[in-house]
Amino acid sequence: MEKVIIEEKLNLFSEYWSPKIVGELNGQHVKLAKFKGEFVWHKHDYEDELFLVLEGVLKMELRDKTIEIGKNEFLIVPKGTEHRPVAEKEVSVLLFEPASTLNTGDTENELTKRILDRI
Repeated sequence: MEKVIIEEKLNLFSEYWSPKIVGELNGQHVKLAKFKGEFVWHKHDYEDELFLVLEGVLKMELRDKTIEIGKNEFLIVPKGTEHRPVAEKEVSVLLFEPASTLNTGDTENELTKRILDRI
């Protein structure tokens, strides 16, 4: 058992849209990620996702509205909800989601990460 220093972990990588596993509990992964630009529209049929913004501003586009999430705010995207994260400037995010969650959900493309690094 060791504590996780989030800032140190964030300094270990610079690529966008490539979540890193920093913890695991009860079948859930705690991940850190950096976002910039627009991600892909997708949904997760069986998993909810929690997005906690650590730095910056994340816009979560939904089909009927956009929700802006600032530093120290989080949003839970319920399973089955089509969404697209958008970051005009770099955003650091903590994700909490089931270990089975594929980052691009029901959409597979060059951003899909089947195997995640553990840092």
